[in-house]
Amino acid sequence: MRYWWVNQKQTYGHEVPGGYLWSPKRKSNGHRNPFYEYMREVAPGDVVFSFADGGVKAIGLIASHAYEAPKPHEFGQVGAYWEQIGWRVDVRFHELPAALRPSKHMAQLAPMLPQRYAPLQANGHGLQSIYLTLLPESFALALADLIGQPAHSIIQGQRIVDAPNKPVGHGLIEWEEHQMAEIQASTELAETTKQAVIQARRGQGLFKQRVMAIETRCRLTGVDRVEHLRASHCKPWRDASNAERLDGENGLLLTPDADHLFDRGFLSFEDSGEVLISPVAHRPSLKRMGLDPDGFAATSAFSSGQRVYLEYHRANVFLQARLST
Repeated sequence: MRYWWVNQKQTYGHEVPGGYLWSPKRKSNGHRNPFYEYMREVAPGDVVFSFADGGVKAIGLIASHAYEAPKPHEFGQVGAYWEQIGWRVDVRFHELPAALRPSKHMAQLAPMLPQRYAPLQANGHGLQSIYLTLLPESFALALADLIGQPAHSIIQGQRIVDAPNKPVGHGLIEWEEHQMAEIQASTELAETTKQAVIQARRGQGLFKQRVMAIETRCRLTGVDRVEHLRASHCKPWRDASNAERLDGENGLLLTPDADHLFDRGFLSFEDSGEVLISPVAHRPSLKRMGLDPDGFAATSAFSSGQRVYLEYHRANVFLQARLST
């Protein structure tokens, strides 16, 4: 379990009732933001303290790893921002009976603030330039002691609010359903192209044929029976143009479990063929799938076309924060 702090001055009224956190992937200038990068490393069972209007107003239990999702429609005037893709994490929030104002307790809390990316100023006021940041355990437990029994009950898992009536990963499901509907409704695509693009989402059809012209077996397990393999997109289907969705160089042959892990960012590859494992991947589960994270050997190097798509995967899908030093 790790402890996080989220500043929600402008989004508290959407994110807490909606049961999620959402951030862009990058700053408006395209540069990385460590507080957005941290979204990639939260994990189910982690605890997040929600700060808004000068106080800690809610505590949440993280219910999912980060996944790609459009900017929520609640943030704007009309509809979801289908082209503004960021990180979303599902959270089971519990609003506190009374907000805790850290400014009244800084004599106790200040010595435990992290030296890097602290969420509060010395006077206890929030730093709105910070969205999500990691808390030292000592600081988090001191906050819980100040809040009292409601905080300890939530952290110990004794009092969790009912999850919203939505499946984990709802934002991703909603986004892909929107994309599928757009393809079906398109008057510019031939029916055969529509079918090929839709089949490509499942790693089948024309896309799989094109991947098989480049790849011969699962990069992780060595399985080479075509009926047991899926063609997995390096630049995910949800992010890609129709041409990229059908480009064989945008694919790897993987077994279904490996395809799931790759698609959700729990593993990736270096251009050289080295296997990368996300720090939030649950290693015992990987081993139960027959995918021993300590036993992966480097595979053969990738083609120049594959390397372009894999760079996208590492930068935009792989669940490992890239923090500035």
